Parts: sequence; structure tokens; C-alpha cells
Amino acid sequence: MASGGEGPADGSPDWADTSIDLSSPGLAKASTSMLDSGEDFEVLDEDDDDDLSELPPLEDIGTGRTPPARDDTQAPGSEQAPEEASNMPQAAEEWLDVLGSGLLKKTTLVPGQGVASRPRKGQDVTVRLKAMLEDGSVVEDSPSLSFTLGDCDVMQALDLCVQLMEMGETASIMSDAKYCYGPQGRSPDIPPHAALTLEVQLLAVQDAPDLELLRGREKIQLANRKRERGNFYYQQADYVLAINSYDIALKTIDSSSKVDFSPEEEAELLEVKVKCLNNLAASQLKLDHYEAALRSCTQVLEHQPENIKALFRKGKVLAQQGEYSEAIPLLKAALKLEPSNKTIHAELSKLVKKHAEQKNVETAMYRKMLGNASTSSTPAPCKDKSPRSIPWKWLFGATAVALGGVALSVVIAARN
Repeated sequence: MASGGEGPADGSPDWADTSIDLSSPGLAKASTSMLDSGEDFEVLDEDDDDDLSELPPLEDIGTGRTPPARDDTQAPGSEQAPEEASNMPQAAEEWLDVLGSGLLKKTTLVPGQGVASRPRKGQDVTVRLKAMLEDGSVVEDSPSLSFTLGDCDVMQALDLCVQLMEMGETASIMSDAKYCYGPQGRSPDIPPHAALTLEVQLLAVQDAPDLELLRGREKIQLANRKRERGNFYYQQADYVLAINSYDIALKTIDSSSKVDFSPEEEAELLEVKVKCLNNLAASQLKLDHYEAALRSCTQVLEHQPENIKALFRKGKVLAQQGEYSEAIPLLKAALKLEPSNKTIHAELSKLVKKHAEQKNVETAMYRKMLGNASTSSTPAPCKDKSPRSIPWKWLFGATAVALGGVALSVVIAARN
């Protein structure tokens, strides 16, 4: 299968110089090509103190010559199904508009063995490929290129059109840059926005290997290739296809097996899984798929509770959702693991400030609510009446009544 082209984590490629030859019964070394180059790439140090949010936040991202791939951001399968374009054999030099847009056309140069011999999605195919620029310059000449059909292992022009080819057929394909290398091109031989003409011969078709029967090393290599392809799409800002590749890698890792793996192979598979989940979360964040990113980060932390990238990303997702009280402990845990990281320091300070502001707003709101309630339920106080406020006429009358009472008592006593 075509490789994404980035190097492995330790910077020395253990499988970047080989491709899985899917035309043979086993998984063996295949011829390298520009679509499956064995170039080494400088790998970012995972312990680097640089900005975790701005630098490529992927595991084992390379920074060098990019591997070949399409630069279309549409989801796999979102185009018109190629098999629907034509189910009839083509006459020579009769161009078929594969997608109905005029941007991808195919014609048969040498007929094949009939429509029934066409490959299906999910099968492994081997082709001979020659790619040329509009001026005739050859930028690709691979006698044997193997990949899984429909997995976006190669540029989309090839992936779509091979589905319409018959066994043994040789076809010419004219593709817009959208289905090749897009606005980025491929340095140094393919300029940006370059249309390509492909000459393709379908050499072999077979079912993909049974994942349950793959040995540990074969499974690791297959998962790493899918992960690397996802890394390539991430670097091309094609996050939808990056997610697709990471999902395929994870399905490969999580598939059941009838073969016993060594403890070392189990540990390596887990490491690849964690990298895929971390990269998947980064891609999901780019698309603002916060709930999905949260699930991916949580899965990482289930396997590696002290994974700094997962702690940092999960904290940022929760902060984005306003859950500061949950986000702050995660960033504190990440900072404890890497105290010198300025990015975590800055993010944590920002969240603490936002959390304080949020609490102040909530406190003011509660006070306002409680203040209104007490005002409406408390009766108006009565006015105090001091003795000095009693009128002097009342005091004079009371005194006269008292004196009258005493005089009356004296008279009654005298009569007796």
C-alpha cells in the first residue's frame, strides 16, 4: 500500500523504505515509487517545549518532502461513485467523464478482460503507473504500485479511476490538480495547481489480507502506513481525509486476531493506537468536532493517564465548552509533567482568569436574585413614636383628669 512518506517516531524508518506488495499472497517488499517513497523525514520531538496548539500537533510528523496524495478536502465516497459512471467497455480514445464535472476523464488504450474483472473497494490492487505534466515531463514512473482501493492511500484520481478499469486494461487518465496534488503541488517536480496525465495498467487484483491472520509485525506496519497517510493529509489541511486514515488505522489495530503477539508487539500496537487517537483528536479539533475530540482524548488517557498532549487537548476542549472547573485540573496535571512548557503556562493562566471572571458574574447574579427576593418579601417598618412626639394638649388633659380624681377622693372621704 502506498505510504504517507513520513518517518517513524525515532527518526530512522523501519518500514518507510518498503511497501507491502499486495499482489503476492504474503506481505513483502514492493518497488518504491514517488507514490510510496522511502525518503527519510526529520521528526518533531514529542517532548519539545514549543506551542502544542500551533505546531503540527501530531505524533511523529515529518517536515520534509511531502508524500504524494490528493489535496481534495471532500470526504471519501462523497464524489459520484465511479462505477456508476459507466458499466460498459470503452472504445479506444473515447473519453469518459468520471465525475460529470470534466475535471477527471478516462479513456481505454488497451481493453481488459471485461467488466466482471473490475476491482472492488476494499480489494488490493497492483498497477503500473506513469504520471506526466501537461508539457510531457514524467514525474512518476512506477512499474509496480500496490494499494487498497478506496482507502485514499494514493491520489484520488488514481483511486477513483482504477475502480473503472478491467483486469489487464491500460488506460489514460486526465486529471485536474484537485484530484492530484492540489494547490500545494509536490516539491520539487510537481508545481502547485498542476494537472496530470496518468497512464495506468491494472496488473493484479486480490482480496485484502485477513486482519485476523496478520502477524504482529505485519499489523504494526499496516497500521503505521494508514497513520502516516493521515499525517500527510493533516499537513495538507485535509482534515476529513486525515480522520478517515486514522480511523482505518484504529480499526486495523482493534481488529481481533487469531495469531498470538509477543508482549513487545502488543506494546508497540498500543503505542501506535495512542498516536492515532492523539492525531485523530487534533484533526477533529480543526473541524470543531469538540465532542468527538473529547472522546479521542479520553481514550488516550485511559491507556496513558499522563499523556501530556491528551491532557492539554482535553483541557482546551472543556474550556471551549465553558467547563473551566474541569479543564483547569487537566492543565495543572500537564504542567506538573512538563513545568517548563510556556504554552501550558499561558493557557492555564488564561483559564484561571476566565474562571474567576465566570465566578464573579455568577456571584453578582445570585446577589441580585437574592436581593430582589428579600426586598419583595420584607414588610415596610413602622415609624417609631417617641414620648416627645405626644402633643402637649394630651399631657394637660391627662394631668387635669388626675387632679380631678384626687379632689373627688378627698370630698368623698370628708363626707364619711
